[in-house]
Amino acid sequence: MRAILSYSICLLLLVYACRTGKETYVRAAKPSLVERVTFGQPNLPTISAHRGGRYYAGYPENSIELFAYTAGKARAIIECDVSMSKDSVLFLMHDWSLDRTTTGEGKVAEKNWADMKDLKLEDDFGTLTSYTIPTLDQTLSWAKNKVWLSLDIKRGVPFSMVVDAINTYNASSYAAIITYNIDAAKEVYKLAPNVLISAGIRNIEDLKRYKESGIPMKNLIAFTGTKEPDPAVYKALHEEGIVCMLGTLGNLDKRVKAKGNDKLYENYVKKGADILATDRPLEAAKVLENWRKQTRK
Repeated sequence: MRAILSYSICLLLLVYACRTGKETYVRAAKPSLVERVTFGQPNLPTISAHRGGRYYAGYPENSIELFAYTAGKARAIIECDVSMSKDSVLFLMHDWSLDRTTTGEGKVAEKNWADMKDLKLEDDFGTLTSYTIPTLDQTLSWAKNKVWLSLDIKRGVPFSMVVDAINTYNASSYAAIITYNIDAAKEVYKLAPNVLISAGIRNIEDLKRYKESGIPMKNLIAFTGTKEPDPAVYKALHEEGIVCMLGTLGNLDKRVKAKGNDKLYENYVKKGADILATDRPLEAAKVLENWRKQTRK
């Protein structure tokens, strides 16, 4: 009941200004989402750390140790990948194979959990660590009152099993589920009407389809893609009270790094992004923290 009541707060819009030169762009964000992301300390815009962060020496992707490292240096959403073993244990792993990130070999779907639980993780530079693969249960338990999770469910993993885990840990207040099409979003909503859903909404046509889907707009975070959308898309989404996430992971992150100017992240939020999904969470978070201080003076 508490979760349902918190959703009703979404009918009220939190308005804040984003200064873009001499212009002021006013956007709307959902109070309940802001409170979830920051545990009562609103600080949108914010960042989502892709796989917990990438290319931080000594910290393997999708490891609780990396999540703790990132969260200790920046207020961030932690995005992570949920896979499933042959014997139906849910654990964190992006790849279909164990080869790149662990001391093991072979396809994860062909391995029982006992075959994987003691493997050691390697960081993005191939350096061996003492860390092991975390289960979804361990991740949900660790994250409570620490970070907000965005769960990317790998193909073949039943949404129902992930929802059961979220319910077991009462994690609907700090975990969202990523979906890649409207049918998947509908399935998640049917299974868990109190869980936030990240949905790919890249244009006005996508938004129209979601408005006709039966999924309440208050349940959605719009992932607008990995390139900047038309400004009209941000405007339409904000008018519906939907928080917008831009994926800078990939080309946009590479562009910022190549130019040696992390301040470019500021431009993305000035144009309307509320959350930046990035492989460089610490660098992006530093820019956004400075930006928030400047705009709230």
